[in-house]
Order: sequence, then structure tokens, then C-alpha cells
Amino acid sequence: MPALAPPVGEAVAATLAALGQRIRAHRKALRISATVAAEAACVSRVTLHRIERGEPSVAIGAYLSALAALGLELDVVNPQERRGDAPGVPLPPSIRLAEYPQLKRLAWQLRETAELTPREALDLYERNWRHVDPAALDERERTLVKALVAALGGRRLLV
Repeated sequence: MPALAPPVGEAVAATLAALGQRIRAHRKALRISATVAAEAACVSRVTLHRIERGEPSVAIGAYLSALAALGLELDVVNPQERRGDAPGVPLPPSIRLAEYPQLKRLAWQLRETAELTPREALDLYERNWRHVDPAALDERERTLVKALVAALGGRRLLV
């Protein structure tokens, strides 16, 4: 029987849910079954599913084991320090899809659209982040995402 979840605030619950979604998305992108990933992490399949749902009652060690089994790491970041690394690049009035391969993939249904507003671009990234391969983002697109988040996203990508 799972442990009772400790009381957590909305921000913590959202962070855990986002972490779980990212773990699941990475596992799916690697085409690894839940059973195989759970065995590699030395946790049960049920525990892995609870991790992927972001349940706060799962021990941090289980989260770290799941991350390690999938080749991921967890980093602790001071938000005060992160604010200093946001690019000081002003956002353009429009963003050309042809210049950003991952964004162009996310906008597949916008066949006749060549440009997006910064708000539309950020919305596309946030709604479809599970389809973005962060490792495949080139430096220019990574800088664009950081600039969008800094200028329009309240310094947080809502994925």
C-alpha cells in the first residue's frame, strides 16, 4: 500500500507533475517499456507509474533511480541565480518558423503560416513540449526558448 502523500502546495505539486511528465516523455522517446525502466531503476512498475504521475509520497531515492535508469540527472537550481542567465536578447516582433526546426515541427498544422508572434511561439512550445527533443535544440533555438520564457513566461516554461 502506497504511503500517504505529504501535504504539498500547488507549486510543489506542479513541479512534481512536470518532473513526472518529463521522465515519462523521455522513457517513451527512448522506446523503453515501463517494465524495463522499472527493473533498471530497481523499483516496481507501479512505483514507476507513480513517479511519472509526480506523486509526492514516492521517495526521492526512487525518483533519482528512475532518472538514472533513463540517463537523466536532477539538478538543484537557485531561481535567483537563474534570472541572471536569461538572455538579454530582445524578442523579435515575429518568429520565422523556417529558422527554428523544433518549433516548425510543432507547428505542422499551420501549413500556410510562415511566422508566429512570440506569444504564439511560447504557447506552441508549452502545449507541445513533450514532442520537443531538448538535446536536438540548436543553440539559436535554445536561446529563443529562454528569451520567450524570460519575457513572456514569468521565467518558467509551463510544461
